[in-house]
Amino acid sequence: MIDYTDTDEQEDEFGKSKSQLKREMHALQDLGTHIMELREEQIATLPMSDRLRAAINEAKNIKQNEARRRHLQYMGKIIRQEENLDTLLKAVEACDAGSHEHTRRLHLAERWRDRLVAEGDTAVSEFLGYCPVAEVQHLRNLVRNARRDAEKENNTGHSKKLFRFLREHIDQHETRQS
Repeated sequence: MIDYTDTDEQEDEFGKSKSQLKREMHALQDLGTHIMELREEQIATLPMSDRLRAAINEAKNIKQNEARRRHLQYMGKIIRQEENLDTLLKAVEACDAGSHEHTRRLHLAERWRDRLVAEGDTAVSEFLGYCPVAEVQHLRNLVRNARRDAEKENNTGHSKKLFRFLREHIDQHETRQS
């Protein structure tokens, strides 16, 4: 596994050197390349902004070498601006680290999603007991929309949004436990 974090501890009072900044940017570009190489279902579960998700989808269509290089630089810039970069790194590592852990977390998120849609508020309270940092109002809204879709037998993507929310919070909870 490639180490995308800053391992060079030779910062002095003047800040990072130009070489160190370039190494960090190349590491972020490598992370973007690595994310592009993941399977679609793995990418769908990663906790990232819509902007980064769109850049990754766009990069898959770029075939010309120079355009691809520039787009990877752009992706590195977006990744640097991600709010939850540590969570993203851990999620990418979980995708790589033997599919057992990744699969276990996916199944856990699927079970929670199914319970939340089926049981409603009682399951929401239990999930909040399991993962207390989850945003209550946002979770209730996602559950309500997913239940409405299930009742009407529509597929407007609310179930998928609920799954992403659960997956992100389960990953955060389990990485804190480690």
